[in-house]
Amino acid sequence: MSAIESRPLPADADELARAVTRGRGDGHLPRGVLLVNHGSRSPIWRRMLLDVHEQTAEALLALPGVEQVRTAFMEYTEPSIATQLRAFDEDGIESVLIVPLLLTISDHTFDDIPTICGLSADPERLEQLRRDRIEIYEAQARLRTAPLLDFSGLVRANLARRVRAMLGRPEPDAGSTGLLLVGYGSAEFDDEWNRFFSETRAMAETELGIAASAHEWCGHIVRYRRQPIIDALDGLLGRVDRVLVVPLLVGYDPMFQDRIIGRAVARCSDPERVLYRADAILPEPEVGRWVVQIAGRMLAPRP
Repeated sequence: MSAIESRPLPADADELARAVTRGRGDGHLPRGVLLVNHGSRSPIWRRMLLDVHEQTAEALLALPGVEQVRTAFMEYTEPSIATQLRAFDEDGIESVLIVPLLLTISDHTFDDIPTICGLSADPERLEQLRRDRIEIYEAQARLRTAPLLDFSGLVRANLARRVRAMLGRPEPDAGSTGLLLVGYGSAEFDDEWNRFFSETRAMAETELGIAASAHEWCGHIVRYRRQPIIDALDGLLGRVDRVLVVPLLVGYDPMFQDRIIGRAVARCSDPERVLYRADAILPEPEVGRWVVQIAGRMLAPRP
């Protein structure tokens, strides 16, 4: 499979340097770990994901055979997935574990990443990636892929911690507080995303004492519009005394947390009754711990 010539825009020198960590190896089959995330035009977002790299690299390099840990951005900027896979090949890495730092299943995880890695050759997806200027590279190294973040249970623990921090006490007042979760959304996997967010809301109502909840999207599925969030907020405000708004987004990007969600809060029917922090799942220590745990499990010697 040939590479698409167009490449993402370069990141700055500091980001490129932080996206790779090398170890000395231990005589085992040379392995690499590739932390893959969506990518963003926002330097703040990218650096939050590079922080995860730095938090986990030493522990990952201590796993049997792991000689390199690299981070790749799926789109918008370098280092891309293709760039990092090519670097693994050039350095003689024979096996790479791909760890997607993505919330739950989407067209990115099901279609895009396998195609970028040369594991799928769907003509429509290839053409879409070409239009998006995303390079494809068929790695020589053997590739395995780890589960997504929602399989770890950390999203619910993260939500509980953030809700309690917003309220300043362990639990909300019974019957008075609502919750609006805002995610990116996925048109192709709408059922899976709705199920995941509904289950997370059910946990919040049962374990955190939330009286009513809803979820809405802020990404391409709603064309980056604020109105769906405003409508969801107004619906909850008609049922409860106040509403907490929590972005279930992996990292902070001003486009989403400020310009879309923040302005939707400001334009709802009663913003004084809304509590909102423009935050994200990261920085979350459990993300790094989960990366090391799942890599250790998948790279453990087989009996």
